[in-house]
Amino acid sequence: MQRVKCRVSPMSESNALVVTKTEDASVPHNIEAEQALLGAILLNNRAIENVIEFLKPEHFHYPAHGQIYQAIQALLEKNQVADPITLKDFFNQSEILKNIGGAGYLVDLTTSVISVMNTGDYGRIIYDLYLRRQLMSIAQETTDECRTSEIDTSAVDIVEGVERKLYSLVTQGATSNTVAFRDALTQAIESAEEAFKRDSHIVGVTSGLLDLDRWLGGMHPSDLLILAGRPSMGKTALATNIAFNAARAYNVNQREGAVVAFFSLEMSAEQLAMRILASESGISSDKIRRGAIRREDFPKFVEVSRNIHDVKMFIDDTPGLSVSALRNKARRLKRQHNVGMIVIDYLQLIDAASKKSSDGRVQEVSSITRSLKTLAKELNVPVLALSQLSRAVEQRDDKRPQLADLRESGSIEQDADVVMFIYREEYYESRKEPKDGTEEHTAWQQRMGSIYNQADVIIAKQRHGPVGTVKLFFDAQLTKFGNAA
Repeated sequence: MQRVKCRVSPMSESNALVVTKTEDASVPHNIEAEQALLGAILLNNRAIENVIEFLKPEHFHYPAHGQIYQAIQALLEKNQVADPITLKDFFNQSEILKNIGGAGYLVDLTTSVISVMNTGDYGRIIYDLYLRRQLMSIAQETTDECRTSEIDTSAVDIVEGVERKLYSLVTQGATSNTVAFRDALTQAIESAEEAFKRDSHIVGVTSGLLDLDRWLGGMHPSDLLILAGRPSMGKTALATNIAFNAARAYNVNQREGAVVAFFSLEMSAEQLAMRILASESGISSDKIRRGAIRREDFPKFVEVSRNIHDVKMFIDDTPGLSVSALRNKARRLKRQHNVGMIVIDYLQLIDAASKKSSDGRVQEVSSITRSLKTLAKELNVPVLALSQLSRAVEQRDDKRPQLADLRESGSIEQDADVVMFIYREEYYESRKEPKDGTEEHTAWQQRMGSIYNQADVIIAKQRHGPVGTVKLFFDAQLTKFGNAA
């Protein structure tokens, strides 16, 4: 990117910075907007309230203006007045500021103010031009990388890097992620206060299941949650229920719900929609799929579809999705629709970012889980990823899952903030039916009656809270989970 060297003279003669171009091309900038903004703030300190939330010192094109803006912020944070007099000592200590005329330059800034009311517009102009300069820089870096990239760097890797830079630019600019402890402490207290004010007493995204929310406190932003289970336990059904409940809650109360992105690598979007339709209408998805429904059921479909039509849930059923493609799509959905929760079904079907011959499947899954945890932190949303369990469960008398049963469990257990297992004893007990008419069969029937439509969510790991078992209701015909009560 070509750069421009600037020479600045005091404003007393021309009321403008004199910019001398030493190269043919200039980067986007507006010196007059920067002057007008600083002058307005010096004249009326409250004017900074119109730009303080988005404008940073590094967004100014001219370094001296960034230093002035930073000095004004420092004084205002101390509840002091920021004007040419209070900033005089600061100017005397800065060589850059001495070169533009010292404290007299501040007086010139205030005398050239047109209107204090325009500070918001000036700030947006300055920030927009900053973004343009950053885009030019990214474009130049990308061009250089394309020309000099190493053999093991593919074009897809470069695209992923550009996508990451662009997302960071749009959402965060060039700000630092470093947070002072006092600010983090304030955020923690505010979260606790918000949870106290809610009837549900949760601070994260709701699952729509009261007992599960009580144990987890909701699904927290930046957390990676793993939901694992053996086939036919209902992993997808539970994840779909949670995703739909969160999206529906968003329509009612945005503070508890979230816009949901559902990445389904196993089932199609139509199949997931059919499950939700069955769950909400009370008609078996199997009957819907086979067309074995009654004529009087169709008005019910129409009513249900009208009620859930506007639920903020986006389904991506791209098969064999790579982890880099998943990240790119998630960032795009976050930017376009402000997605507040991501669900992935399921983890082992994601293609790793790189597949070297020396890497085993455990290393690939480790790379995937690290990427998902990074994504959760980057987008500041909870990521719920489903996972398979190894067959070791089937070889034990006690079929209840354990952390060691996680398939390729090396980093899944380590990277996850929450690990949950879905377990339905009814599934295993139903396959032990003794001969009819025997005492054993009578005892078996009593046993089946006591566990009928019951499911356990075993919270085996939770960074923020206790571990234990949550009882849920499960209707196999509707593939629907509900509160045990």
